[in-house]
Amino acid sequence: MSVFNLPSFDNHEHVAFFSDEESGLRSIVAIHDTTMGPAVGGCRMWNYASEEDAITDVLRLSRGMTYKNSVAGLAMGGGKAVIIGDAKKDKTPELFKAFGRSIHSLGGRYYSAEDVGINTQDIMIAHQETPYMAGLEGKSGDPSPFTALGTYLGIKAAVKHQLNKDSVKGLRVAIQGLGHVGYHLCRHLHDAGAKLIVTDLNQEALARVAHEFNAVIVGLDEIYHQDVDIYAPCALGATINDQTIDMISASIVAGCANNQLAEMHHGDLLRNRGILYAPDYVINAGGIINVSFDNNYDKDKSTAKVERIYDTLLSIFQQADSKSCQTSIIADDLARDIIANKKSQRMMV
Repeated sequence: MSVFNLPSFDNHEHVAFFSDEESGLRSIVAIHDTTMGPAVGGCRMWNYASEEDAITDVLRLSRGMTYKNSVAGLAMGGGKAVIIGDAKKDKTPELFKAFGRSIHSLGGRYYSAEDVGINTQDIMIAHQETPYMAGLEGKSGDPSPFTALGTYLGIKAAVKHQLNKDSVKGLRVAIQGLGHVGYHLCRHLHDAGAKLIVTDLNQEALARVAHEFNAVIVGLDEIYHQDVDIYAPCALGATINDQTIDMISASIVAGCANNQLAEMHHGDLLRNRGILYAPDYVINAGGIINVSFDNNYDKDKSTAKVERIYDTLLSIFQQADSKSCQTSIIADDLARDIIANKKSQRMMV
């Protein structure tokens, strides 16, 4: 299998494979682009079905980080890491120390942080072996609440554009995935008066949001069939695909998951059905924005920058309408233009 021939390979600068026999570490790091600065992106721990699935995931996620960081106006490139394993069974301090040593060997070209299956405690263990970790306790900390805030504001922007409403009060929202970010998103929406329909594999998480936010619980596959205003994918990616797209009756797709579209053409299919899609790496950038303040942490400044997601999305929605194209194309073009301008400035120096 050649990484260069995979559909998800996008001229990545560096793809590194790490293993450590003693700890059982099997990890892949993908550095997509460092034009804007050192690559920064979280580490995901997942029990992938195959090595190819893990490679595809890290390639797609790292490219998304390049675009996310550039559109958010951060001096960061895009990178991502995955650890192959079961986060509920395979975590040990030795594994994360080995992961930290692996990241250190890249010499600062990539900074890692938490993502699915990883928490700030894990990152702090890895940090014992390298300074190249972000989202640290005592600094910016857990990025999840800020990802949720940005997603909530992005939903409000979509509601303003699509439904001409300034509030989500009374709207029905189907939330798929109740991890760290999904829970906080539920809180924001509930507090604003939205009605929640939720699903997740984790029964404790379901019981919690049902109790705290009066959410209605449905099955994993039933979430797509709900009569709602907004479908919010907040678990793993590619839930907008050939099998699910015709099931969705919402007028807005806006959630915090990465890589929500299985393929680019699914954005066109959503648009053709009159469904507004909030590009994932724009709406979910709140966490990495908060991480960007790690060295001189200021919660108020971080929050103010996260709040800009609302205006960024409104601009993207308006441009998509004026050009009669899908929103993800507008977002991609915006990211590429920012990176191209940065490269041009370097060449002029």
